Amino acid sequence: MPKITTRQYDAQAFYTLSQCGMSPVLARIYAARGIESSEQLETELARLIPFNQLKNIGLMAELLADAIAAKKRLLIVADYDSDGATACAVGMRVLRRLGAIVDYLVPNRFEYGYGLTPEIVELAYATKQPDILITVDNGIASVDGVLTANQLGMQVLVTDHHLPGDELPDATAIINPNQPDCPFPSKSIAGVGVIFYLMMALRAELRQRGAFTENNKEPNLASFLDLVALGTVADVVKLDSNNRILVQQGLQRIRKGRACAGINALLQIARRDYQQVSTYEMGFMLGPRLNAAGRLDDMSLGIECLITDDVAYATQIAQQLDALNRQRREIESTMQESALLKLTEMLETQDTIITASYSVCLFDQEWHQGVIGILASRIKDKYHRPVIIFAPGNENEIKGSGRSIPGFHLRDALDLVAKRHPELILKFGGHAAAAGLTIHAENFAAFCDAFEQAAQTLLTPADLTRVIETDGDLEASEINMQLAEKLTQQVWGQGFPQPTFKARFYVENQRIVGEKHLKLKLKKIACGDEGNNQQSDTIYDAILFFHNDPLPDIIDAVYRLQINEFNGRTTLQFLLDHWSHSDN
Repeated sequence: MPKITTRQYDAQAFYTLSQCGMSPVLARIYAARGIESSEQLETELARLIPFNQLKNIGLMAELLADAIAAKKRLLIVADYDSDGATACAVGMRVLRRLGAIVDYLVPNRFEYGYGLTPEIVELAYATKQPDILITVDNGIASVDGVLTANQLGMQVLVTDHHLPGDELPDATAIINPNQPDCPFPSKSIAGVGVIFYLMMALRAELRQRGAFTENNKEPNLASFLDLVALGTVADVVKLDSNNRILVQQGLQRIRKGRACAGINALLQIARRDYQQVSTYEMGFMLGPRLNAAGRLDDMSLGIECLITDDVAYATQIAQQLDALNRQRREIESTMQESALLKLTEMLETQDTIITASYSVCLFDQEWHQGVIGILASRIKDKYHRPVIIFAPGNENEIKGSGRSIPGFHLRDALDLVAKRHPELILKFGGHAAAAGLTIHAENFAAFCDAFEQAAQTLLTPADLTRVIETDGDLEASEINMQLAEKLTQQVWGQGFPQPTFKARFYVENQRIVGEKHLKLKLKKIACGDEGNNQQSDTIYDAILFFHNDPLPDIIDAVYRLQINEFNGRTTLQFLLDHWSHSDN
């Protein structure tokens, strides 16, 4: 059973925000997220961290400006997820606008795997014959790939945001806020944010060289922030203040109808109103459709959707991406059933049951490489354990995708396994919350044991209990459309969570809608009022998704405020994230 807690907040920050005219509930919410002044919530572009704080960005801008002047051939090597696709699209669109000769190549995950491998370098050399390779959302771990490129006479410019290993590649220049001695304070910027910053530096370098004239006007880079926002949200990076500015500015452009043809087409195919778009649509509607190309087919399809200005062509590709996403969901559903069956068998046949383990590792010969990350996330959510799911890779190899829980840095854990057992992991990389790796198939059992040992080293028993953080209870007077609208206007996401609240309710009415959801009528119970009818008389609409079993008469619930629009009518609704039987 999850542990439900109330976020703590700094009293001085609460007081400062309240003095600025902020309502007590909003001041409490923001103070609990580390906001100490109203200025930290401002999202003007002028508040972005200056690009010159990124190590090597001036050098890379000079190299690109020289390359454009010399008509050298540039090739962007992208990653096959939403961050990589949007980063590639930003690079392609801006570099073309600046007069560069530029093309792109995205590795097929099933043939070449992740990053700038020697094989993808050789393919680039044979088919594109570039002078310069530019990595986006990858490259920081591509020591061998960069060496191959250097041997073939190609320069490599690495733009990445992933954590570096012990050895950096011998690239001509590297931009990565997480590389040693980089002072850029936003360590959580996505790959698309890094290439956007490089384009700002390149524009400044070209401006200094007098490249812009009446006939060759300076581009407005803000017009590409829709792509930056999508990649940032879809990659689930921490939404620090700098990332919130990038996302908010991108959302504003989309809401004003200024998005690129591809984003508009994806919104249309998902049946979402561009004027009401939020981080939810970015993360759960557009991101998965874009990712489906890289998971099941070729991310070139997603990139083409984002770089075309042809509305009809973008719509055609969006339809293909939507079909791939439906196929992905079917594969994922089958794999999840299989994985849960394996877990059930483990519970029945092994002395060490899953609830006593600190980690989960699963492999099936029939599982699909492109969906194992999503499956790992589902299993992690169900059991609150770090999870790595493996699928067949190249000959005698299996590829794993992992998802982690708070308190367990997944990449560091894999690094610990690699140091303790140098023979086990062929390659790995990633973040605190997500990582990937490749091992020999015959080493699966040994890896499971080694990973479990690492988990027991780095986790405590308390870490294995899921904690649901809320922003506490709301007074009846605080529950209104005005608060819901205020919350809707803010950018929420990883590291800056959307506010949730907890309360006890009478379930006045419940009915199934859409065959799998519960539509509820709830009456809020004030603490200590059970049985004496002194609870609020206000009845609230609520929805509990993907649950069609009847609820008890009294529940404890964690909920979000939601503005529900139906048949042209706008109402306040509770979206239930969690419920349990009342203690009383």
